[in-house]
Order: sequence, then C-alpha cells, then structure tokens
Amino acid sequence: MSARPFLLLAFPALTAALCNEQGGARGDDRLANACGDSAAISWEPGTPREGTLFRVRLDHGTPGTTLSGEVGGEPLHFAPAPGADRAESFAAAPVDRSDSLAIRVFCSHGEQTDTLRASLVAARGEYPIERLRVAPTFGREPDSALAARIRRESDRAAAVAVGSHDTPRLWTEPFVRPRDSRITSGFGRGREFNGAITSRHMGTDFAGAIGAPVRAANRGVVRIVGSFYYGGNVVYVDHGLGLTSAYLHLSRQLVAEGDTVERGQVIGRVGATGRVTGPHLHLIVRYGRVTVDPVSLLTIAGDSAAARRPSS
Repeated sequence: MSARPFLLLAFPALTAALCNEQGGARGDDRLANACGDSAAISWEPGTPREGTLFRVRLDHGTPGTTLSGEVGGEPLHFAPAPGADRAESFAAAPVDRSDSLAIRVFCSHGEQTDTLRASLVAARGEYPIERLRVAPTFGREPDSALAARIRRESDRAAAVAVGSHDTPRLWTEPFVRPRDSRITSGFGRGREFNGAITSRHMGTDFAGAIGAPVRAANRGVVRIVGSFYYGGNVVYVDHGLGLTSAYLHLSRQLVAEGDTVERGQVIGRVGATGRVTGPHLHLIVRYGRVTVDPVSLLTIAGDSAAARRPSS
C-alpha cells in the first residue's frame, strides 16, 4: 500500500540524512537528488516509547518535490506542519519491537525518485502485568469454531485499519477523550487471566456505569458496528490518514456503518459485553496495523491536558 503523496514546497534544514538515488529522468531538468542536499529527517518526541504514536518530520527539502514514505512498513502521509516550514506525518512505534525502526522518505520530481533513510530505537515500554479473574469460558483455549470466529473478527478490524491509509484526513480539530472519567487500566499491560498470561492490554479502559455516554474521539466514518467475541458490542471509526479508533464492550451502539460522526458525538453507551470484569469503555487506537497507546494520540494531536489526568 503506498502513501498518499504530498507536494513539497520549501523547507529549511534541521539535521542531515542519507539520500540515495533510486531512479531518474533524462534531460536538463534532472536534479542532483530530488530530496535536496541538506534535506533532513527528524522525529518528535526524540525517543518515542514502544507502543506510541509520534511525528516524522522532513526539513530542507527541494521545492516542487512530492513526498511519501514509510516507517515500519506503514505508509507516511506528509502535510505542512502548522506554523513551521516543514512537512510532517504521524508514525507508530510497535510494542515489543527488539530492533531499530527504519524510516524512509521518498522524494519524487518528475520521473526521478530519491530516498532519505534514518532509523530510531524506541524506548522500552516497561508495561506491568495485571492479574484478572474472568468467566472460565473466556480463560480457556478456544475450540476450532470459536478460533475461526475470533480470526474473522480480527481480520475485519485489520482491514479497516489498513484501509484507513486510503481515507483522506477527515478531522480538523484536536482529538478528545471518549469519556471524561478516570483511566482504570492503561495501555500495554500484560494480562494474566485466571492465572495464565494470555495477552497484552492493547487499549485504554475508561470508567463508566452501564448506559453512560461514549463519544467519538474525532470526526470520522463508521466502518464497523458489530458484536465481537472478545470486544462485545463494538464501533470502529476511520479518521483517515491511517488513524482509526475502536470502542468496545458497549451496551448500545447509536450509529450505523457508513455514518460520518463528529468529534464528541455520542456513538454508544458503556456496557459489559464481551470479555470483561465489569462495565467500562475499552478504547483502541491504531495507525495502520500498529496498535498504539490512545493517550499518545491525545498528547501529540489532541487534548494533552486531559491526557495528563491521573489514571486513578
């Protein structure tokens, strides 16, 4: 899947990066390289944590160049950075990645394409272990029929995540919390169910009684309204440019597939459906196929004050 290209206008430099020629046009208009001799890749924060969203930036590019790229196999979607002469894109650092994360930016000018390369090593997540008791049926290894259902549901969600790279940006305002309540369980924790470590908590849990409102984190298109084995009643929203959010364990879903929802719109009600220990909202955020801490999205593209609220 290729990234949606961005036409580079003019940008000043930060730090140098390696530029390798990949192809070229014939004729007098050929550039020494399409990226620019002083083109530079940087990222913010300087050392992203495993399992978080971050920004990749390009400075000092060549005017008239079209930008695309990838990080960890996920496309980049460059756009002008507000208040600065640079282009930037979201990117994601996967959980439990042991090696460095490769960054490639492709600079195209006519038939010529050159590549900027960089790499980073994410900070260790150091996520703790949670010990939970659930109904025995949720703690056992699934039989083949149930495993097939779980796989179908996972594939359906993954298709939405990958497809979001082809959706244009649908939001204009910062992302918000889906509930104005405390976080009861953070992202990335190892989950021990009934004495056996079986999974990692790939989302953030918000407190709420059954029937309490659940709001869309930002404007987007509803891609899934369904009933999943683990997630219970779910709503998946595609925000575009690779970003999706999912709302799990709902008691009611108040939207339909294909609806365009607005930032802060009530799209469901807190419930206790699926694999749960009690009523709450489980929020998932993904950049393409990479699941990230929802708080990292709020920190770099939303309600950062709310993201810093205590979790208990």
